[in-house]
This record gives sequence, C-alpha cells and structure tokens, in this order.
Amino acid sequence: MKGFHERNDSLNCSSKASIDSSPTPGTGSEPGPNDSKFSKTSLWSNFFASAFSVFDTYSESSSSSACEKKSSFSKTNGWTAAVKRVVSGGSMRRIHERVLGPSKIGISSSTSDIWLLGLCYKISQESSGDVDATSALAAFKQDFSSRILMTYRKGFDAIGETKITSDASWGCMLRSSQMLVAQALLFHRLGRSWRKPSQKPFDLAYIEILHQFGDSETSAFSIHNLVEAGKNYGLAAGSWVGPYAMCRSWESLARSKREENDLECQLLPMAVYVVSGDEDGERGGAPVVCIEDASRHCFEFSRHQADWTPILLLVPLVLGLDKVNPRYIPSLQATFTFPQCLGILGGKPGASTYIVGVQEENVFYLDPHDVQPVVNLSSDNLEADTSSYHCDIIRYIPLDSLDPSLAIGFFCRDKDDFDDFCFRASKLADESNGAPLFTVAQTHSVFKPIIHGDTMADAGGDRMDDSIGVLPTGDVDGNSHEDDWQLL
Repeated sequence: MKGFHERNDSLNCSSKASIDSSPTPGTGSEPGPNDSKFSKTSLWSNFFASAFSVFDTYSESSSSSACEKKSSFSKTNGWTAAVKRVVSGGSMRRIHERVLGPSKIGISSSTSDIWLLGLCYKISQESSGDVDATSALAAFKQDFSSRILMTYRKGFDAIGETKITSDASWGCMLRSSQMLVAQALLFHRLGRSWRKPSQKPFDLAYIEILHQFGDSETSAFSIHNLVEAGKNYGLAAGSWVGPYAMCRSWESLARSKREENDLECQLLPMAVYVVSGDEDGERGGAPVVCIEDASRHCFEFSRHQADWTPILLLVPLVLGLDKVNPRYIPSLQATFTFPQCLGILGGKPGASTYIVGVQEENVFYLDPHDVQPVVNLSSDNLEADTSSYHCDIIRYIPLDSLDPSLAIGFFCRDKDDFDDFCFRASKLADESNGAPLFTVAQTHSVFKPIIHGDTMADAGGDRMDDSIGVLPTGDVDGNSHEDDWQLL
C-alpha cells in the first residue's frame, strides 16, 4: 500500500499538467497534434491519477482524526468527491474529447458550401466576393447558434424510483435526441427561418418549447419521461442506449402524450414514424419509407379526422461494422440538402452528438457532453435566461469517423412537403450505386428490403444487432465495458 501511494504521488504533477494542458470549452483553441495520438493507456492513467490526487487530499485531512471509523469515512468521501469533480468539471469534457477523437473548433479554411439542416451557405470567395462570403459566414454562425442545445444536467429531481439526479456519463443519446425533436418543434411552430432574438422578450412559442424539455416529470419531453416511455426498449436511468431504441422510445412517448391530450392541445403536434428495415430494426438493412404507413400514422394521429398531418420521420441505420462504409458517405452528405432535414443522431460508441451540418468531408455538431446545473423554465417567462440552451462554439469532425450506428430525422410539414421528401429520397437512392441509405415505396407488397451488409462484402459481414440496441455496462459474463461507454 505504501508503494502504491508513493507511485501515486509521483503521478500527481505529471497527470495534472497533462490534463490541464488540454483546451477547455469556449477557448476557441484547437487540439494539438498530440491529442490525436493520445492512447487509452495514458487516458486511464491521467484519469485515475487525477482521482487519486483528490483521494490523497481527503485521506491526509482524515489522518488527523482520532477516530479510525471517521478516517475511513473520509477516504470514501474522497473517492466520491473525485468522481463528482470529474463528472461535473472540465475533466469530463477532456475525457470525452480524447475518447471521441480529435475535433476542431470553428470553421475550416475550405471555401466549399456549408449545408445546415437544409439551408446552403455559400462562402466561396471566388464566386461570391469577399463581402458576400463574410455575410454568408455570419449568417451560418447565427443559424448554428440558434439551434437548441441540450446537455448533461445535474441537480434535477431523482428519475423514477432511482436516486439518480444527473445524466452525466450516460444521457448523451437522450440529449441528442431531445435536440433533434426540439428542432422539429421549432420548424413547425416558428419556421426554418427563425433565429434566436438578440433581445428580450422572446417568442412565447420558443419558451414553451424549452419548457417541454425541462428536467422534471412535469415537462412532457424530459429525460424522466423519456426513460419511462422507453422501458420496453431497454431504457433505464444510468444506462447507455443506441439510436434504434431511442427512436422507438420517442414513438412510445409521443403515443402516450397523444392519449393524454385533446387533438387541439397536442404537445408534439405531429405523427411519429420510425422507418425500420425489418421487424425489430436490429439487423441493419436499408429501411423503406412506405407511403401507406406514413399516411396511416397521420390518420391515427388525427384520430381519423384528417388524411394527412405534419409528420416526424426517424430513420435508424447501421452503415458498416467499425466505421461508416465509404459507399454511404455521399448519401449522408446529401441528406443535409433536403429542406426536411433534421440532422443525425451519431458520434462514437457511447459519445452521441447531434449533427446538424456538413461541409465537404466534415460534419458540424452540437455536443451534449457539458454538465450544467438544472434549469426548469416557466412556460410563460419571456424574460428567461436561455443561454444554456444555445452554443456559439462551432465544432466539427470528419464524417468518416462516425460510428456506423446512427439515426437520421426529417420533418414534413404537410402532404406536399412529404411528396417532395419522397421525390428527393427516391432520386438519392437511384444515384447511390446500389448502396441506398433508405428507399421509398407506395406499399409493402412492392419492395424487398436491401440488407446493408450485402453492400459491405469488403467489411466482412453484417454488424452485430447490439450495435443499435441497448449497450449494457457489462457483457453476459460480467466483463466491464466501462472504457467504451461509461465515462463520456
């Protein structure tokens, strides 16, 4: 034990310097080349050395106590405090950056067009001139910062029967999905051209949308209600979940809220259609947008009063084994040109982000991995501080670095908008060289599902079905997967 503490003391200074040298959120600096070479071994050594340094501080203060029991209690408190400091402080962000891989802040030097949720920003100086390019860049930044951000929160009421009061380290997929659905509500109630006002009072619809995503059971789309609605798909407080289960959980939550309210008072005023490739959606395959199914979802949502309603399409996909097969990348890029685009739930295993735009081979994203204090806004407070729901820091990563398990969202305002989406999607599938993300058909009787694994002979076979299901903290033999899932 003595030798252990001696080794730990020698690590304190070096680990502190290594961790503190990483860029912190909001600094605007880019990761250095060493970040991309940071190994898992040094990651864990830095993490535990940081934790042990806090432990030593507490154990030294406790050694002066005359009571051995109190000393032991203080040591335990030291471990608890260490974990809390990592979870709630900047260390969480730095650990996330190293596991997710190097991301960059700002906008690349490329002058190619930027597509952000269906809008194009032309920043090419050659074709537009310096003034127009600068204006387009400013417009892009304003659009990006107007997107609603959902991050880890701490200090909310315990979820269900648990004692969990923070989603730090496990709730990133839920937060990413909240962002996507929040954008759908923004588009529906305020339009795609809406931007966050620079002055108060804010739009009532904007505040009402944020209120619905508050962190309490009284908020319709809170993390509390998502966990409850997703129980049948493996959702549980403290456990990570994949894109397919997340999409199905939203379908379940939307159904339950629809049953609680009159048609005129729907909190999510749109049908929800999860476009799945097969019966359980867990073995990949190119999903088929069935027009008859979409019509049926709208008819059921309207309680048989309308043939068509606004509709939210969620398309979970598995596009490879360990990484996205390159054949799908052009199609993924093209989805951001659709006027109906709501972006992508994706990232690396256990590190979900909300991807909102693309420029050449890079994608721009909103990152839920910052821990912020809980904020529950009143639905009529037009003077509320909403700064924690937006981000001015633009981050991007290479598109080919994404995990192949992801989900794409689309919002169609009416039947004409849906028809336009189907036209664009069919054209995209025709131009995919046999590797479509998804296809479109009028009825179930006219299509045969395309298995994504069939287009990946070079990848060695199909992806395991747990890639888009629930990912537990340990396997059937009890082996821990903390290094992949638990510390992000």
